[in-house]
Amino acid sequence: MTGSKYTKAEIIDSIYNKTGINRKEIRNMMDMLIDEIKAALIDRRVIELRGFGTFEVRIRKGRQKARNPKTGEILSVNSHGTVSFRAGRELKQDVWKIKQENEA
Repeated sequence: MTGSKYTKAEIIDSIYNKTGINRKEIRNMMDMLIDEIKAALIDRRVIELRGFGTFEVRIRKGRQKARNPKTGEILSVNSHGTVSFRAGRELKQDVWKIKQENEA
């Protein structure tokens, strides 16, 4: 079972409670960070956040015969970009310790 959602608003509140910085300023900084990440990915740059992970764009090859899983319709798909995330070593190690709720 997956954990509950953690929204942008909750992150802003958490940072506010830890630092006391104005919520509006925190929101603006988060928006700028997200915009920078988006712009870098669109420019096909790799984003490396040490201790967290790496974001990069990968190109998926197109296919002549693809199937829409909802309708079953056969269609063709052109090559297109997709965002890929690889967790960093520290994040992998911390997540590795998580166990299912029914395990001891």
